[in-house]
Amino acid sequence: MIGEPELDGEWGPAAGQAGPAQEVVASESVPARRRARPWWWVAGAVVVTSALWAGGLYAYGHRLAEPEVHYRVVDDLCAPFAAPVLGELMGGLTETAPQAGGRHPALDWAACSRSRDRANASAGSVDVRAMVELHRKTDPSVEFALDTPSSRWFGPDGEGWESVPGLGEQALVTRDQRGDGLRLRVRDGGAVFTVDVMIFRSLGEDGPDPTVTPLPQPDRDVLVAAVVEDMRALMTALRTG
Repeated sequence: MIGEPELDGEWGPAAGQAGPAQEVVASESVPARRRARPWWWVAGAVVVTSALWAGGLYAYGHRLAEPEVHYRVVDDLCAPFAAPVLGELMGGLTETAPQAGGRHPALDWAACSRSRDRANASAGSVDVRAMVELHRKTDPSVEFALDTPSSRWFGPDGEGWESVPGLGEQALVTRDQRGDGLRLRVRDGGAVFTVDVMIFRSLGEDGPDPTVTPLPQPDRDVLVAAVVEDMRALMTALRTG
């Protein structure tokens, strides 16, 4: 059996050249074996450190791996995001403003804004914004449900999120602080879809204008169902495989 290597003393100057500090150590009653850390202690420390490092990589492997992306973005997102269900529910969303967004090896994105006809602006306004983000280098699932400054308008302090089944890998919806609008977010692989619905009602000093078509006030469940259907249509239109 191979035993523990015998150590004659601390690492330091050669025998016969002990300095003052070594003389003090030598005069103590603690054996030299116990004072010196053997070679296998150092090797063990290396093994443990390597194991912890490898375990950390394993735990965060999903963040290091590139997520699967089965969607595309287009410069004119308003084309696939026609929002027919929301448009019919809110009395028309004929004003459009596409935003080509950006293209980058790590992230592609595009957006589209749809709003109510300006002729009915005196009754209030409806603004619907859709955004598509394709995360190609990092998995967006970790940050997906986090509270952010932009989400403070929807669900104060990040509260009030509800799960929506049957839509992507994960879908969340929340109302806005005024109680009329909402935000729907869907994650599917590296793709993140967001639809915001903002409703602003204007009664004027003398109440509603009888000559203007009043702004619809749908039930929240009906509004959520409409947004989900238009979101599903958008995802289907951009799906690549």
